[in-house]
This record gives sequence, structure tokens and C-alpha cells, in this order.
Amino acid sequence: MLNRPYDSKNYKTLVLILLTLLYAFNFIDRQIVGILAPFFSEELGLNNTQVGLLTGLAFAAFYTILGIPIAFLADRLNRVNIISIALATWSGFTALMGVTHNFTQMALVRMGVGIGEAGGSPPAHSIISDMYPKEERASALAVYSLGIPFGITFAYFTVAAFLGKSADQVPWRQIFFTLGLAGLVLAVVLRLVLREPQRGAQEKQENQRLNTPPFSEALKALLTIPAWWAMCLGIASASFVGYAFNAFQTKYLIPFDPSFNPRTLMFSLGLINGIAYAAGTYFGARFTDRMARKSVAAYGLVPAIAIAIACPLAIAAFWAPSVALHLAIISFFVFFLGVYLGPSFAIAQTLAPINMRAMSTAIYFFILNMIAMGLGPLVTGLLADMFAKTHTQVEALRLAMTLTSLGLLVSAGFFLLAAKFLPRDWQSAQARNEGIET
Repeated sequence: MLNRPYDSKNYKTLVLILLTLLYAFNFIDRQIVGILAPFFSEELGLNNTQVGLLTGLAFAAFYTILGIPIAFLADRLNRVNIISIALATWSGFTALMGVTHNFTQMALVRMGVGIGEAGGSPPAHSIISDMYPKEERASALAVYSLGIPFGITFAYFTVAAFLGKSADQVPWRQIFFTLGLAGLVLAVVLRLVLREPQRGAQEKQENQRLNTPPFSEALKALLTIPAWWAMCLGIASASFVGYAFNAFQTKYLIPFDPSFNPRTLMFSLGLINGIAYAAGTYFGARFTDRMARKSVAAYGLVPAIAIAIACPLAIAAFWAPSVALHLAIISFFVFFLGVYLGPSFAIAQTLAPINMRAMSTAIYFFILNMIAMGLGPLVTGLLADMFAKTHTQVEALRLAMTLTSLGLLVSAGFFLLAAKFLPRDWQSAQARNEGIET
């Protein structure tokens, strides 16, 4: 155990790094199925709809539903224990993916991964919010959100490391085993290093003790915050497109140009996510924090503008005449796509009452992931299979992704709506948290 005080800058940085690694493994194990889909779907005879179910609803249903009772526990029990157990659980199920032989087995194991991952983000968000003041929270949560691009990057790099010059034989079972084992090791490290911080330490007075309300009261309180809901639906609509990309991008690109080296493709996609997506996530949040000093409406306006720019880029990428041009366009697309993450997660925490933060994130993720993760890949897969009746597989996926990408326009509209309500709801949250009942 470390003996540094909770307010030590070095210790806070260490906690943030470890929680970001936790989130990275969350996305490694979540996205690796979509990346490996071109390989195992052919071996197991799966169609696009089944791939959409494995990357979406089969995972999201348990992930979102169980997130709420786990967040209920996280607002009351030791959050470090919860995230350590959660990581060990989903890593174990990821390893089990390597012994599956049909769609039903894969779907059941993916449900297990979803059960484990439900215990990751709500307690992690709550811990970060107890260690960073609201003026720094978007930037801190943006660092945590780097787990998304870094996790996706590591997933692509892992696949590339196991690939040869040909995509004919890919040891996808071995890849699942390797990633599951690595996650189990990190779970032990988290449990040994992290300590439980004081709840509400950044807002409440030292002599206050927080009472944690029941779920019904938490939901009722959040229903009265329009900006919270607008931001939630904004991130859900944008992520609807993002999850569809992760589920079907390699399935589109590999047959689009079979001569393009698959290892080069995986490394390229990994670098794009690790550099462009990460840069958009981090610098987008820093820029938003700076703009919000003039008006907190920036937490909605900046993501709205970024997402509006991302929409035509998403569509153009699937109509590019070459893989190289597709990758070039995607580099700009993921930069602008990453901008909304930090501000959205920060608002979910800042507008929620202090004693409901884990529950706020759980409800946020319930709505976000049922729409985005649950429906994004599934709807795209259904569209692709429908178009495949009269088009080639590549053309079918191109048309499906074109329609799916229009969800970004819906997202921009919700973020603009959030900007309208944010100044009032921000002031209300500040007054409520300063006078919270003990």
C-alpha cells in the first residue's frame, strides 16, 4: 500500500493513470470482437447481424442493466474493491472467448464480459470526481477517457502482432487468451495500489457526512436537470456511430482491397486511434475547459461544432476510392469525434448531486450504451444484411455506414440543446452541492 496523502499530486496522477489503464482494458476487451470479426465470422459462419449482436446488444444488455445496481453499491461500499473484482471478471470471460465454437457460446461469454465491465466506469468516475475539483474535472475525465483510443489502439496492435503477411490464418483464440490474462494481472495491481478516497471531498465541508439516497430518489433528481439529459443523448447519438465504426470497419476494409497488407492496416488503425482520437479527446477537453471559463455553455457548444464537422468526414471515408484515402479521412474524423468525451463525462458528474455520482454515471451509461453500443452495431448489421441481398458485401456495408453516420447530426442537435440549459443547471448544481444535507 502507498502511504502518500490523498491530496498528493503524485498520488493523484498515479490513480488517474491506473484508472485510465482500467478503462483502456475495458475498451480492449469490448472492441477486440469487432476487430477480429472478419476472421472468426468466416470460420464460424456468422452474418453481419450476428456480428452486430456480439459487438452490441449481447454485451450491452447486461453491461447497462447491471451498471445501476453496481453503482448503487459503489455509492455505499469500497469502490476500489468493486473495480478490481469487475476487471478480473471481464478479463476472465474475455479469455473464455478463445474456447467458443459457435454464435450461442460467443453470445453467452460476451454477456459475461458485459457483467464484469458494468463495474468499471461508475466507481472510477466517482473516484476521479472526489480527487479533482469541478474546474479541472473535464480535463481529468478527458485523461481517463483516453482509455478509449488507447484501448482501441492496443487492441489493433495486439492483432497486428499476431498477424502474418496474410489474413488467411489469424490465431484469434490466442489473442483472446492473451488479453484476458493481461487484464487479470492489472486487476491485482489495482487492488494493491489504489485506496478509497473521501466521498465529495472537493465540494463538501470537512464536518459534513453524506447520506446516499435510494435509486428512485437519484433518478427523480436527475430528471429535473435538462442539460444532463441533453448531454447524455448527445454522447449516445455520437457513440451510436462510433460503435458501428468499431464493429464493421475492418470487416469493410479487408475485402475492399485484399491486396492491402492486413498487418499494415491494423497498425495504421491503431496509430490513428492512439494519436488522432487521443488528441481530439485530450485537447478537446482542455479547450472546452478554457472556453467554459467565459461561459459554461461551451461544454455543449464545442462538442456540437466538433460532431457537426465529423459527420461529412464519416460518410466520405466509406466512399473513398482507396484504403489509404479512407485512413487519411478517418484520421480527421476520429479527432473531431473525440472532442465530446471529456465534456460529456464531466457534466454527468458536475450536475449530479455529490452523493449520487456513481449512480449518475450508471444511468448515463445505461442510456448511452443501450442506444450506442446496443443498437449501433446491430442496426448497422441489419442494414448491411438487407443491402447485401442486392449488393456486394463491401457495397452493403458502405451504404449501411452512410446511413448510420447521420446519427452525428442528431448528436450535434442534442449538444446545442445542452448548451442552452447548461448555465442555469450549472448554477443550480453548485448551490445544491454547497448546501447538501447531512
